[in-house]
Amino acid sequence: MVKTTTYNIEISVDVKYWPQQSVPRENHYFFVYFVTIENKGDTAVQLLQRHWDIFDSNGEKRSVDGEGVVGETPVIEPGEKFEYNSGCNLITEIGFMNGHYKMVRLLDEEEFNVTIPKFDMVVPAKLN
Repeated sequence: MVKTTTYNIEISVDVKYWPQQSVPRENHYFFVYFVTIENKGDTAVQLLQRHWDIFDSNGEKRSVDGEGVVGETPVIEPGEKFEYNSGCNLITEIGFMNGHYKMVRLLDEEEFNVTIPKFDMVVPAKLN
């Protein structure tokens, strides 16, 4: 698991290889990532947008931008957490993702970006 904190918003990410959705002979490797967003500040925030950079070990990069996460733009009160999971496919056995969330502080409507830490995606057999 990796963690980072930006503007009192802690992002934790854990990732698992998902063999049930992978087809290695076709260079399709699927990973599920589990994200926890914790508001350690003293004012409510809302997640507005996401930006992901996805890297395969062959040097290919993809970027994904969109509104919210998993169809939601959650409001996270002070001391509360929002958790979700999603998935990513790679064409190589090793890669990584990172990015940021655009959020807004509801008290003063100030927008800011929160860093999503880099996390590796590795087929378990490659760890040996």
